[in-house]
Amino acid sequence: MKNKINIAELTLFENDDYLVLNKPPHISTLDERTEGAPLGLLRVVRQVLPDAQVAHRLDKGTSGAIAFAKNPDAYRNLAMQFEHRQVTKVYHAVVGGLQDFVGINVYLPILPQKNGTVKIDKLTGKEAETIFNTIEVFKAHTLVECLPITGRMHQIRIHLACLNSPIVMDETYGGKPIFLSQIKSKFNLKNDTEELPLISRVALHARALSFMLRPNDEESRVTIEAPYPKDMAALLNQLRKNN
Repeated sequence: MKNKINIAELTLFENDDYLVLNKPPHISTLDERTEGAPLGLLRVVRQVLPDAQVAHRLDKGTSGAIAFAKNPDAYRNLAMQFEHRQVTKVYHAVVGGLQDFVGINVYLPILPQKNGTVKIDKLTGKEAETIFNTIEVFKAHTLVECLPITGRMHQIRIHLACLNSPIVMDETYGGKPIFLSQIKSKFNLKNDTEELPLISRVALHARALSFMLRPNDEESRVTIEAPYPKDMAALLNQLRKNN
């Protein structure tokens, strides 16, 4: 099954070594194993750049900045920066509740489960650290900046759940849908019409990515920002309008 994806429209940054895209939601970084599933984003990129490799992943439902290396040397450079925690990643999440996070540091080890989720396990989990800051507060929700120091699967999602502020629509870790009727006064729903959530996926966006184009050369560092996709922008617009 083919994706209707225009690489040029998604491109945030490109040079001889790297391609950084604004990944749309609802597409996997790598191919899924289920029959008939759309191609993963890496496979789509390889239709244009056959030698492309990806040094990090975003969840299927997560949008935002993701970097591809065009050649083995570039891949090695980027992979080493991830390994040595020289890459800065910034995520934005819409969470439930009114949260006042100022440099809140969550340092809780994570253990993957066989069902594709994770749990906190202080005995056998791998170290995981995330820093959180409040960006904007609404009536009953908060826009949060998330700075993952490590890169564990579902790290931001479960760490926010541990702060009793799960991400909107992240039902795996306790997040709830958000409906216009919850935030808009004098909201009227037409008879026999089912109200749909304002966003249909986990409200998490990889907002920025910063790395060095050349090994150990801070002067070559680039920071690439990814605009919100339509669904995240529409959600924030409604939250602001009805705040």
